[in-house]
This record gives sequence, C-alpha cells and structure tokens, in this order.
Amino acid sequence: MTTLTQNIQKRTNPLSIKQFIINVLNGTSLGIVITLIPGALVSQLLLLFSGNQIATQIGFMTTLIQSALPIVAGFAVGQIFKLSAIDSGSIGLAMFVSAGVVTNTPKGMIIGGTGVVLNIILVALLATALVKLTETIFGHLKMLLQPLFVLVVAGGIGLITLDPLRRVQMVIGSWVAQATDLTPILMGAVLAAAFAFLVVSPLSSVGVAMAISLTGVGSGAANVGITVASFTLAAMGASVNPLGGTLAHFVGSPKIQMANMLTKPKLFLPTTIAAAIMGAISTLLNIKGTPFSAGFGFSGLIGPLTAFNEAGKTGMAMLNVIIVFVVLPIILALGMKWLFMTKINMIKPEDLKLTLK
Repeated sequence: MTTLTQNIQKRTNPLSIKQFIINVLNGTSLGIVITLIPGALVSQLLLLFSGNQIATQIGFMTTLIQSALPIVAGFAVGQIFKLSAIDSGSIGLAMFVSAGVVTNTPKGMIIGGTGVVLNIILVALLATALVKLTETIFGHLKMLLQPLFVLVVAGGIGLITLDPLRRVQMVIGSWVAQATDLTPILMGAVLAAAFAFLVVSPLSSVGVAMAISLTGVGSGAANVGITVASFTLAAMGASVNPLGGTLAHFVGSPKIQMANMLTKPKLFLPTTIAAAIMGAISTLLNIKGTPFSAGFGFSGLIGPLTAFNEAGKTGMAMLNVIIVFVVLPIILALGMKWLFMTKINMIKPEDLKLTLK
C-alpha cells in the first residue's frame, strides 16, 4: 500500500475525524474560557469602585479581550494540533473576521461582543482543515500565501454563514421563550433545563436570554439552572481535572466542557435533571433576574448578586440566594455524582477530563 493511500485513509478514518472535531471544540472552549474568565472574575467587584480610573481601565481591558475570543480560540486550536505560529495565526484571523465581533459602519469599524459562537466553531473547523491540507503546499511562500488563502476561503465562507447562524440562535431563543407561557413551577424547571443545555452548547446562553428579554423568575430560573449544571460538571470531573479547571466551571463558564458534552450526550442527563429541580425550587422562592443577568449563572457572581438586588437586599433575600446559588447546587451536584458515577456507573470521571494545554 502506497504512502499516499495510507494518508488518504488516515484522513478519512472516522476516529480521526471524530478526534479532529473534538480537538477543535476543545480549542474553542479554551479560547472562550481564557477571554471570558477575567471579566467574570472582576465584573461585580469593579462596580464597588465606580468612577475610579484604575477600575475603569481594568473594566476596559477585561471587556475588550472578550472580543478577542475568535483569535485566542484560533491559537488555542493550533496549540492543541501542535501547529506552527503561521498556521495558528491563519486560523485565528479567519475566525476573527467572520465571528461577528466587528461591524462595518460608514464611520468606521466597531468592535464589540464575543461573536456568534456557532459560526466561530464552524470556521474553526473549516480553517483548521484547510491548514492541515495545505501545511506543505506553499513551500517557501507559506508565510506570504497561507494566511491570505485561509482568510479568504474559510473567513469568506464564515461571512456567508454568519447571518444564517445568528438567525438560528434567534429561532432557538423563540422556542425557549415559549416556556414562559407554562405554569410558574413548570416554566422554572423547563427554562433552567434549557439554559443548562445552552451554556455548554455552541450557542450563547446570554445571547438567547437577551434576544427573548428574559426577566423576573424566568431569568432567575435560567441562572440557577446554569449554576447547578456548573457545580455538577465540576464535581464529576474534579478527580481528573486540576483545581483551576474545576473552579473554572462555575467561576468562569461551564462551556469549558463543550467538547465533552457534545461528544458524550449522556453527560446532559445529570445536568438536565439537576437544573430542572433547581429551576422549580428557585421559582417557589421567587428568585428573579434581568435580561442581562440571565445566562451567566454563577459566573462573576452576576446571577446571585442580581437576584439579591431584585429581592430588595434584605436578610431573607441573602439567605435565599445562598441556599439557591450555593447550598442546594452543591448538594444536587454531589447527589448527581453519586447517582450517575457510583450507583448506576453510567459516567466515568475521564468523560469530563479537560484539555487545558
């Protein structure tokens, strides 16, 4: 068998394709965490220093880097594939121009937001495939031609798919919005479960919440659903992940588990069950939120602090927030871990192992 035939078979091997997709998802997830965690860590703390010049600068920096998500994710994908700086940079550039973080206006280009994650992942797959297929084709002209080639082809396709995939997110948002027509407790359970799914999917939980103007107890349910999903994933993977990776699930974003969740759908069972339970409880306790806070969960303490403010900043409100955002999520997380990992042995710790390199 010739070397060429072997290479073709290797590239089309289902296991190789599956690992290729997993690597791209892991790199994208890592980029999301790297760019979003700094802002999540300090967002609420900076509110205490409103008007302070240093706090304003820190806020500017942590907000700006969120728009660098596509570029950082592109380099993270390159690192996982052990690609060169030129290869990684080419992927990052294609992802950046087609992510939706830049808007072209008559007065110039405006940078803002994190982009459409679904499109970012699609372009990451296309750009990485192009890079892998053309690693040696340009020879000594690689530095000149490959960034342009990947940018025009993968980035160009991404610009075409950007609006359709943005509309997909809006359609899914309208489906989620239908849950608000249900009875309060059922609504809370459904919304919590839905957002527990969204936060680890290629879709933006915050974007969906903003699109449907989710507020009140619906917003509160969405946040507690994300929170308990974060604690559940952290608890189940704690034995195989470093402390920083474990904390990143709820301090930052549980989207760090996106690759594992999408390739092992069984992981959605414990998070969905726990989220539905917490959503019903949070509705009974009248936990509320705003369209902006919905979709963040525990990240940056945005969900808990918003719920506390919406409840009037009373002692009882503080107690309810601690119970709903800390005590019960930890209890449910440990319960789900016992049920799915010890009792029925459906999930292994290795199923939640993170790729952090």
